[in-house]
Amino acid sequence: MKNGYSLTMAALLAITLGVVSPSLAASGNAKQVTVAGEQVDEIMPGMLEGYLSKEEQLDSKEFVLPSPPEDSSRQAGDTGWADSMQKLRGSARYELAISDADLAFPAAAGVFSCALGIPVSEEETPALYILLRRTLTDIGLAPYSAKNAYQRERPFMVRQETVCTPQDEEALRKDGSYPSGHTAIGWGWALILTELVPDRAEEILARGRSFGESRNVCNAHWYSDVVAGRLVGAAAVAKLHTKEEFLKAMDAARADIERMSSEGKSLEKDCTAEAEALATGL
Repeated sequence: MKNGYSLTMAALLAITLGVVSPSLAASGNAKQVTVAGEQVDEIMPGMLEGYLSKEEQLDSKEFVLPSPPEDSSRQAGDTGWADSMQKLRGSARYELAISDADLAFPAAAGVFSCALGIPVSEEETPALYILLRRTLTDIGLAPYSAKNAYQRERPFMVRQETVCTPQDEEALRKDGSYPSGHTAIGWGWALILTELVPDRAEEILARGRSFGESRNVCNAHWYSDVVAGRLVGAAAVAKLHTKEEFLKAMDAARADIERMSSEGKSLEKDCTAEAEALATGL
């Protein structure tokens, strides 16, 4: 593995995020792959090498508050929020939360399509596609210092309930709840995309916020996990801006977006349905 990441940490992250199966993660058969016409190293199957080295990764436990104690007012707020989120089970918002749980590509590439107003795919926006895939690794690994330090139990575990993606439950039980990795990734992507398309900042940031809240709807995270995840995501993006390779990738992705916007290609995604789902119960 070129950057020397811990295979255990990478495997746990990949399994938790649904990027690869446990059997693939255990095999460690990493290789160089072609993505969007470029040769990119995998740190393990399904996860592309990011822009940051192991030494440049954030130590999130150094700047994230400790997770809320069981008898604290912060935990009481988390519990009340969890109660309200579970009322959304079976709704369109719940179905969208299930979709948001999937960070595997190519599905994850389209999360911000409606907010951007353009289709996002390996074929049509290759530079943007590879930027999202590589930053998923950088931002997704950033919460793990704090996660491993606090080992907070997830709401579905404490409340003896179910999570929106039952197939992930076993892995989630082994993965600390605080901060939320999904939220860090979604908020980090929102900040990156807002920089690329400032004219659509409100739409992009709103989608980034709701992406994290999907983890509350799914019963996979407490609200304070999501808040902390946003902090970690923002910090990871700030760190990425110190890397020349990342900045060049941003320029290429911006050109992709400008080209697609000028072509006026229609979206296959039902953005009206997505907006209606996001307006439900929040």
